[in-house]
Amino acid sequence: MSQVKITLKRSVIGRPQNQKDTVKALGLGKLNSFVIKPENEAIQGMINTVSHLVDVEKV
Repeated sequence: MSQVKITLKRSVIGRPQNQKDTVKALGLGKLNSFVIKPENEAIQGMINTVSHLVDVEKV
């Protein structure tokens, strides 16, 4: 199974609560923090919700 590296590039200040919750659920906190997650439908949906705040790379 492939994996993706998700990096928080923009702040969640002033964003709707669902986007803040999604970023937190992905395990991201501060700017430029990153996590490596398996690429599945659930993670892909979370990425789509906050796609304007994160950078995604295949690992």
